[in-house]
Amino acid sequence: MLRRRKERRKLSMTSLIDVIFLLLLFFMLSSTFSKFAELELSAASGGAVITSQTKPLFLQLGPNAIRLNGTDTVLDRLTDLLRDMPESNTPRPLLIALQGDVTSQRLTDLLVVLRGVPRVVPTVLGSQ
Repeated sequence: MLRRRKERRKLSMTSLIDVIFLLLLFFMLSSTFSKFAELELSAASGGAVITSQTKPLFLQLGPNAIRLNGTDTVLDRLTDLLRDMPESNTPRPLLIALQGDVTSQRLTDLLVVLRGVPRVVPTVLGSQ
């Protein structure tokens, strides 16, 4: 009796390589390459010392409008308005009231602009 040897078929790597390239292409096209900005937030107890004699600024942030001390403005002009205010050596508190359905992106955009303004200490009050 002769035993027949089973011949092993060679595995083709072509289909595996095709699948790997398709997965690579899928993940490359579905991922985003945008760089997210970082914004440092501090607790309310820390930070600069604000005296009771310092008059705070009041900013109302809405979904489509910004009001600084009751005057309508836009985000691009806010830095100039805050720098033109009478300066003192002490930090000035800026109270930010959120109105309506303000998105977190809009608040982040505001805080990024305020980061470039010296001697302004922003405090977010919350939604009304």
